Amino acid sequence: MSGRVRTVLAIAGLAFAASGAEAEPIFLSRQYARCINCHYSPTGGGLLTPYGRSLSRQELSTTGRSQPGPPVGDEEGFLWGALGKSLGPVQLGLDLRPAHLKVDFGGPDVERNFFMNADLLAAVQIKNWTLYGEVGRRPLDEGSEIDSYEYWVAHQSEKRFGFRVGRFLPAYGLRVADHTAFTRAPLGFDTRDQVYGLELSQAWERQLLQLSVGPGRADSILDDDGRRAFTATGRFQMDLRTRSVLVVSGLFRDASKLDPRSGSGGVAFGFAPTKRVSLWSEADAQFKQGVSGGPSYTLFGEAGFEAWRGVWLKFSPQLRTALGEESDGLERLVFELELFPRTHWNVDVSYYRDRNRRTDLVTKTFLAQLHLYL
Repeated sequence: MSGRVRTVLAIAGLAFAASGAEAEPIFLSRQYARCINCHYSPTGGGLLTPYGRSLSRQELSTTGRSQPGPPVGDEEGFLWGALGKSLGPVQLGLDLRPAHLKVDFGGPDVERNFFMNADLLAAVQIKNWTLYGEVGRRPLDEGSEIDSYEYWVAHQSEKRFGFRVGRFLPAYGLRVADHTAFTRAPLGFDTRDQVYGLELSQAWERQLLQLSVGPGRADSILDDDGRRAFTATGRFQMDLRTRSVLVVSGLFRDASKLDPRSGSGGVAFGFAPTKRVSLWSEADAQFKQGVSGGPSYTLFGEAGFEAWRGVWLKFSPQLRTALGEESDGLERLVFELELFPRTHWNVDVSYYRDRNRRTDLVTKTFLAQLHLYL
């Protein structure tokens, strides 16, 4: 195998190695503007609450919806409700995602069949307290290992003031399911970019404020890789109407042994004109101390259309410029088909076209996923 092919395999493996059960911004069309409506995590992703599971059956799946009246059976429950209520307050989930990846970089195609993730998720919620944890397969350069990559404890008061402490992905911008999006991984919000920190939040009827501070990225602290740095984030969301949302975010990361001080700021806007159409956009600027020229700019758009119940077509144009040189960077077009046939599984097929703005090199990526959420 040539060195170039090995390099592309490594890049592809890193880019698509682990994609969790993320939030889906397209569901703004169903008037769900906040992640906490369906997820235990206030920043989205991970384990669904019992309400979120029920919603996935009644409102999202093509054939899972019951006839008018109470749902029949417990299809949406963990392992189809096989354990009943024997676990008491403990809620569990299994997140499995086998995938097929094909990359065309202008030479021999690279293809892989692999598990993007195989995770066990758990939460215990007693009164206003939540204890949360995830454990699963962590990909390495060679092979994999079992690791716990998100765990925290949280409290929500009756006046909707909350805090959580532990390891989590801080709130910033729009959390899309594709963690490789230019507004996620390049800004430091990939699936392995959780921080150790304290998060404070205050929710009102139409506003949500989330602030976090901590000593830095969790893996940098555990591995002592020289990139440990004080990190602070802020996110403010205003629900303009039932189907329109404005989000303003900021990130500050102090200098580490290897990296200079950096930060980013962004604005996102979501609008759903009908219950079948969802439109999102986000613009971010990323700064880095000591880099001459302007900041790096990121533009992201996503249009989602539900062609049939549980059948979504999505289109996402993206742009990322290079630090100090706006004419450099990448242009991306993403075409996606997402199917939600039943409660516990969905299918996602995506096509990426990336163009290097300096060299005009075009990389084409095809990704097919079977997502089993048990």
